[in-house]
Amino acid sequence: MTLARRIIPCLDTDGARVVKGIHFKDLRDAGDPAELAGRYNSEGADELIVLDISASRQRRATFLESIRRVAAELAIPLAAGGGIRTHEEARAVIQSGADKITVNTAAVARPELISELSAEFGAQAVVLAIDAKHEHGRWEVRVAGGTVSAGLDAIDWARRAVELGAGEILLTSVDRDGTQRGFDLPLTAAVSQAVSVPVIASGGARSPQHFLEVFEEGCADAALAASIFHDGKLAIRPLKEFLAAGGVPVRIPC
Repeated sequence: MTLARRIIPCLDTDGARVVKGIHFKDLRDAGDPAELAGRYNSEGADELIVLDISASRQRRATFLESIRRVAAELAIPLAAGGGIRTHEEARAVIQSGADKITVNTAAVARPELISELSAEFGAQAVVLAIDAKHEHGRWEVRVAGGTVSAGLDAIDWARRAVELGAGEILLTSVDRDGTQRGFDLPLTAAVSQAVSVPVIASGGARSPQHFLEVFEEGCADAALAASIFHDGKLAIRPLKEFLAAGGVPVRIPC
């Protein structure tokens, strides 16, 4: 049985508001997280991800109130993260209404965190976010909201994270983020083929064709986008109908 491919809107937050930028910079206001969550829930999104993109950089806790407000609007799974460094912070995110937690910077600093979270919440609830930038002939892992090189190869890090207990990879191309030039297909395919867990492709989506390509050529299990959904440039149901017509298995709401 072929699993349905998932369409996942992402709410990048900087405090209480959704923001969007290019290459993780030049952020602009994109709306209220709860309002957008309710819209995507009704439009047929398969999941939703909320990320506090400045939490690690500013060393502040994930904005739990935003998670609570978003979770109240959803009947679909919610993943949330940003600055999670400990069990206690992860537990607070789950208790606020998230079904999954995402970790990035803290997991690079202390990989054992992945194993600890997987043991407590289950691998299915642990999503490793990898922000990758193509440099020096390889994809390098970036941390702290995409601003700092971690000196790690993204493919090697994805493999190790899965061995440690990550149940899913959220893979963002820093080079494509916010550009609307399409997903980084070679990066997505390389990571998808290297690991045994689902890979969520992120960064660069604009058109339905971009989504079709990342499922067919990038071998992604899910595709994430932000600004094109927030700005109304692309709606989820027509996107899914396009994908279904192209032979991609998706769940289309009644």
